[in-house]
Order: sequence, then structure tokens, then C-alpha cells
Amino acid sequence: MLPSSRIRALGTYPFAAIGAAVARLQAAGVDVVDFGVGDPSIPTPAVVREACRRGVEHHAASGYPSYVGRGDTLEAIAAWNLRRFGVRLDPGRELALSIGAKEAVFHFPEALLEPGDVVLVPNPGYPPYRTGTRFAEGVVHAYPLTPENGFLPDLEGIPPEVAARARLLWLTTPHSPTGRLYGREVLASLVAWAAARGIVVASDEAYSELWFRARPPSILEVAREGVLVFQSLSKRSCMTGYRVGWVAGDPRLVDLYRKLKTNIDSGVPDFIQDAAIAALGDEAHVDAARAVYAGSRARLRAAFAAAGLPDADPDATIYLWQPVPPGLDDETYARLLLDPRLGIVVIPGSWLAETVDGRNPGQGFVRWALTPPPGRVDEAAARLEGRWNEVRTGLTTDRG
Repeated sequence: MLPSSRIRALGTYPFAAIGAAVARLQAAGVDVVDFGVGDPSIPTPAVVREACRRGVEHHAASGYPSYVGRGDTLEAIAAWNLRRFGVRLDPGRELALSIGAKEAVFHFPEALLEPGDVVLVPNPGYPPYRTGTRFAEGVVHAYPLTPENGFLPDLEGIPPEVAARARLLWLTTPHSPTGRLYGREVLASLVAWAAARGIVVASDEAYSELWFRARPPSILEVAREGVLVFQSLSKRSCMTGYRVGWVAGDPRLVDLYRKLKTNIDSGVPDFIQDAAIAALGDEAHVDAARAVYAGSRARLRAAFAAAGLPDADPDATIYLWQPVPPGLDDETYARLLLDPRLGIVVIPGSWLAETVDGRNPGQGFVRWALTPPPGRVDEAAARLEGRWNEVRTGLTTDRG
């Protein structure tokens, strides 16, 4: 049974590789603190779980759900967008549910691309931007996000001949994994650049509610024409296992997504939609989760300082994009953190980026996900403070 060329072209999904590394360490008896995959350990809020329980009984004989979302669910999303961003959306024309953001991100290029069309993707960035493009027979052009440009897109650096072939531009704001927040002026300039070239802007805003300094804006605050936002409750409401999100924006693009989606799946289950409505109606759990992540961020930054390691100070998201210590590359640093005396799992930055023209903008960084329980973050921080220099210099005496 021969795999397709698309499957043969896929490498190992970075987060699957991290899961395998964790399993190997645990099998060897190592007490692992996993900062690799960004899956919240905070329980899904009680108000959401209770709505889901009631929904299972209420919809016991309801059959297939709506392909694109029930009216009351879309109205709840529209109401939340108005409260949060001041953006008024027409639930019937400018919104559609998705089974989490990932499936929408992966599939949307199928609605827009012809073979050979170019898609501009952030580098580093979420892998489905690239894989979804390639499965739709598009061509990926990765634009680098580096410290030199403040981790902001340098679209003027994209060759004119590439921009002329581009149909779609992916943004992530706040950006994962760098944690950079894009302000309204930046978003407006990006939209203007794309509109002048007839390029659709796809803005992944799944981390918009997890911030440390200022509330991130939505791109819909500055434009709607030619723009589609991808959102999710996975991170906002610790609902990664529920698989519910939405797209919002230009009704022409929403319509394209709706047509595509009706041929791919049968919609978000009604009891999950009930849970989503409950989540959108409650902000207290979001505030509480944000406080937990802020505490973990502060604890790790203190440990970096105590151990003499480079700092990481993101604007938002649940990640620290940490520069590696001098003299190390990102994979070596990640391997040193796996030493049984530390037992810390992070993702090398080069795994989250692609090498273009001999340069990988993820090199020299590792990603820490702020998702372990606070007690486990404290444990990892204490190990760093007490043992990092021992591991770094190859000493064998455990002073921790």
C-alpha cells in the first residue's frame, strides 16, 4: 500500500515527536515536566462542563447538528465579539462554526487556491498553515519572524514576483510561538498591503484572550473586506478536547468556507455547542486562567535569571520563546533540558519553522508552553535553579 505523495512529503508532526520523547523518558523512570505541547492542564470550567452534561440529555434524539452552527450559537459568538472587540457581526452571513480552529485552518486553502497559487505563512508558525497549503496544491512562501524585525511580518521583503502569485496571507495575532502582539496600526498596514495586491488575509486569533500586558485587538476592528478570522475556545476556555471554534469576517469568504465544510464533516455536536454558549457567556474563568499563566511565566523567568539563562518576555499567548544560551543550538539546549537531573521537555524552535535559503528563523530559540500545573512549574524552576549549571558543565555530582 503506497502512500500518496502528500503523505510522503510530510515530516514528523512536532507535537507528536514531543509526545514520543515524553513517553520514552517516563518509561525510563524520569520525572518529566512537559512544557512541550500547549494543552492546558487547567480543568475545563464547571459552567462549561455542566452545560455539556445538560446538552447531552437535551439533544438525546436531535440527530445531526447544523453544518455551520445553530442560530443561537452563532448569535452568542456575535454577542461576544461585540462585547470584546466592538465588532458587530451578522450571524447568518459572517460566521460559521468549525470543529476547533485546526480543521478550519487546514481546510480553508481548498476553498481558495488553484494549483500553484502562493500562500504566505509566518515562519515560525503553526504547521497546518503549511500542510493545508500543500494538500491544496498551493506553494508555501514562508516569511521570517525574527528579533531583527521585532517578530513582525516584513511584507516588503517578500519578492514582488512572489506577492504577485499570492492568494492568501496567514497571520497569527498574538503570534505563536513568539508571543508578539500585533497592534491596530500593524494590522491595518498588513491589510492595506494585502488588499493592494488582491490577497486574502487569514488571521488566526486563537490566543487573543491570553495576554500579559494589553488586550490584543482583532483584525476585524480595522477591516472586514478580504479578511477571515479563525477563532477557537480551546485555549480561551481550556476546551481543547471539545473541538469547537469559528470563522468570522467577509461574508464572501465565510460562504466559501461554509460550502467547503458541508462536504467535509457534519458539524459541531449540539451538546458541544451548548458548552460553547456557556463558555462565551462567562469571563471569570478566562481571567482566572490568565492569572495562572502569568504566575507560571513569572516563575520561569525568575528561574532563568537565577540560572544565568536568557530571558523570555512575551506580550501574550501561553508560550515563552526563549533564546538559547550562548554556545548552544536549540536542539542541543533541548536535549540538555531532557537530562534526568532536570527532566524538562521543551520544543526546539527549529522544529516549528522551515529552513528557507539556508536560514531557519526558529534556530536559537526553544518554546516553553506554560501549561503544566503551577506546582509542576515550581518543580521545574527549582531544578533549573539548582542543577542547570551542573548539567551544562557536565558535572556528575547532584547538588539539587
